[in-house]
Amino acid sequence: MRAIFLREMSSYFIAPAGYVYLAAFYCLAGYRYGVLILSGQGEMSYEFTFLYTVVLLLTPILTMRLMSEDRKQKTDQMLFSAPVSLGGIVAGKYFAAVVVFLVGIGVTVLHALFLAPYSEINWAIFWGNLTGLALMGMAGIALCMFISAQTESQIIAAIGGFACMLFVISLNSLADVISIGPLQDFLYTLSFYDRYYNLTMGIFRVSDLAFFFAFAALFFFLTTRALERRRWSGQ
Repeated sequence: MRAIFLREMSSYFIAPAGYVYLAAFYCLAGYRYGVLILSGQGEMSYEFTFLYTVVLLLTPILTMRLMSEDRKQKTDQMLFSAPVSLGGIVAGKYFAAVVVFLVGIGVTVLHALFLAPYSEINWAIFWGNLTGLALMGMAGIALCMFISAQTESQIIAAIGGFACMLFVISLNSLADVISIGPLQDFLYTLSFYDRYYNLTMGIFRVSDLAFFFAFAALFFFLTTRALERRRWSGQ
């Protein structure tokens, strides 16, 4: 797994993908932080509300090449024959994307530290927002990585990842217009937003934390199964 992780990390920064992703994230976060400062507001939750949408937009871009590039260049067959399990391959790729993602959202810590001397920051709310954003991103990376494993086209992987992210994030809106009680409850249970919102209020519930980890684990498993199916089919 370590070799796969290092390979993926280097690929993010040998090619421009990692730089482009981080530059886009830092520019957008910096823009919202600048608006926050210029408006005389000291509430970091406004920046996190904006970054919630940014994560939705940029996560598919971060993950679109994870699996599809190897499939297109036929280097996946080399990975399949390497002395590493399929789970190790998926884990190496997944954690490389997670590290880049965390480096991106980590800029909010610097923003908070720069703002702290001039405004009182509710650190429980701040860490709740940061934790929620991190967990949502990690779950989204697992989902988008699974989508990337289904195609050799990075464009299709990005569009498919964006559509799936939008769907799971908006499940609560769909539940609001459904009158069938059990189905409505089921959709609320699967909704990212409601669980994310609890964390943004500084409410750390085990069920909310476990949901994001379970969601990521599910699509981690499905990605591994997709690779196993392709290995045995020779595609």
